[in-house]
Amino acid sequence: MAKQKIVVKVVMNTNKKARKALKIAVSLPGVESASFVGSDKDQIAVTGEGIDSVELTTLLRKGVGYTELVSVGPEKKPEAKKPDEGQAVQYYPYQYYYNGYDVPYYYYVY
Repeated sequence: MAKQKIVVKVVMNTNKKARKALKIAVSLPGVESASFVGSDKDQIAVTGEGIDSVELTTLLRKGVGYTELVSVGPEKKPEAKKPDEGQAVQYYPYQYYYNGYDVPYYYYVY
């Protein structure tokens, strides 16, 4: 099975309800990660393999309150950006070796 991403909108008035909703989402088998998304942080995005979206919504409705299933689909991975051929990369080879407070190696005794 491929990884899937489920987004669920949950009405959370307090921090206790938010924590409880996250605990319920993570307790399902196959869940790899769960996080708050959306402009108001009122949505939970759950990623993993073999997650039952109906069971997730039902458990959240019982435990927290009003829950709406927003989307179910495959997980999209962000593409890694490669530097262009003509782009110069800054590299400072001595930035870690400089120490401004060196102890002198010899002393003069008068």
